[in-house]
Amino acid sequence: MKSNLSVLLVIAVVLAIGIAWAQDDQGPMSSVRFVVVRDTDGKPVRNAEVVLHPVKRKGKQANGEMELKTDAEGKASIDGIPYGPLRVQVLAPHFQTFGEDYEINKPEIELTVKLKHPGDQYSIYDNHNDKKPQ
Repeated sequence: MKSNLSVLLVIAVVLAIGIAWAQDDQGPMSSVRFVVVRDTDGKPVRNAEVVLHPVKRKGKQANGEMELKTDAEGKASIDGIPYGPLRVQVLAPHFQTFGEDYEINKPEIELTVKLKHPGDQYSIYDNHNDKKPQ
């Protein structure tokens, strides 16, 4: 029984050292804070989905993504984001989808996203366009 416990302890220590080395190899990390508000009045957008995509060279999206949800104050945060390009998408019902790339290059960054309501859609079939020339 003691030998099983010893083996588990050794495995745990080896895993902890491996994780620490892996984090050192990734370079500097950042804490990223998001504030999502309406563009019309600056009120927070609750339960907006903030999707983070790593970006490779030439602007191509890398595999993997992380998803966050905003709280009642429109805020969400995440620690441990590696320095470099990061693609951010924000989705919320009744708002246009937001998307932009950011360069993560500081230990702490706060990004404010202003969501817009959808614009009017135009159609060639609208009746008000059927005015006859005189």
